[in-house]
Amino acid sequence: MPGVDYPRRLRVNKAELSARIQRAPQEGGLAKNGDVQRSVGAGGECAGGRVLILTADAGLGHRSAAEAVAKALRIQCPSDWQIDIANPLDDHRVPALLREGQSGYDELVRRAPELYRLGYEVSDSAAGAAVIDSALTVMLFRVLLDALKTYRPDIIVCTHPLYQAPLKAIADTDGKRARLITVVTDLATVHGVWFNKAADVLAVPTEAVSKLAVAHGFPAERVRVTGLPVDPSLADAPRDVRALRADLGWDPDLPTFLVVGSRRLTRLPEMLRAVNHSGLGLQLILMAGDDQALRASYDETEWHLPVRKYGFVDRMPTFMHAANGIISKAGGLIVSESLACGLPMILVRALPGQEVGNAEYVVEGGAGDVAHDALALLETLYHWLADDGALLTTRAANACRLGRPRAALEVADLVLGLL
Repeated sequence: MPGVDYPRRLRVNKAELSARIQRAPQEGGLAKNGDVQRSVGAGGECAGGRVLILTADAGLGHRSAAEAVAKALRIQCPSDWQIDIANPLDDHRVPALLREGQSGYDELVRRAPELYRLGYEVSDSAAGAAVIDSALTVMLFRVLLDALKTYRPDIIVCTHPLYQAPLKAIADTDGKRARLITVVTDLATVHGVWFNKAADVLAVPTEAVSKLAVAHGFPAERVRVTGLPVDPSLADAPRDVRALRADLGWDPDLPTFLVVGSRRLTRLPEMLRAVNHSGLGLQLILMAGDDQALRASYDETEWHLPVRKYGFVDRMPTFMHAANGIISKAGGLIVSESLACGLPMILVRALPGQEVGNAEYVVEGGAGDVAHDALALLETLYHWLADDGALLTTRAANACRLGRPRAALEVADLVLGLL
């Protein structure tokens, strides 16, 4: 980019990259190291199209979007298509800064939110993005080159932004390229690194992100508003919610709220203590995920209202369809899944940067409220349930209006349209 002076060690030498391509093995490191999820043997014979979905495991949203797109492709595409998901950041050759940063993401956000905010804001600029793109090209070039040689994709779908610059460097040097669809996984406040012009199509979740992409210089004719991909089964609403609750062992008649825990939500047990002693006529479905400390807290509590306690849940669409509302953080995935089900939200934590935008999107759309402490949570529940749940009904209608349950299927249609 004109006016940006890259540090010498980050400058990309095209002659060197071309030499790397010629030296690259025919079988990629990703396949050898087992860092892939295969639907058909990677690189094997395939009469149909080949789609490679590149993702990462910093949080749950990127992986879940990838899996949703893969599921939609298996619904929409002929049976002879090859569909693979890979996380290049898991390759042992990737610098530890990136590889180990995935597992340390929640810990960083929880322990140093202001540091996270500073890093986000400093890097979200033209100069910052240019330096980041050059650094990523150096760090990920060989790993991604091996992945392309292994999978030989016709189309690449990225649900994480870090791969676009290295993929463009490979294509510029090699002269051959697969078509690229980038799927943005934040609803409103989006880091500029997502808007790399390497993408043939940019699939965005909202009109607001579409406008932001164009403001960053991405060509408007290549932007598509699809929604954020969620499990396609979220589109299949049950006809009898009471029967669904009964099948789950829940009280079929009580207003039902899912409580989705996270290691970041350190104050959640304290906030729920107020609800526990409120006398409100509702039931809580407590999901601790893999947070053993949170699950222990739930087990040790003497509950004065009906609760059901779970660890990791693999039936999230079913649980969401059986509920009236959800209490959670403002992650892009959980927000999109909730809206896809018409499930209003009480957001108890929003990460600086993208999650603040997600929360604003929900609140401004009338699909939920923010509650940062126990009193605010209690007041919100009282207001929602008053007058026979009039406000809860309004919030649910607005959630339905904002939801895009067919988003993954729309992305699958984009893939088909590029072949």
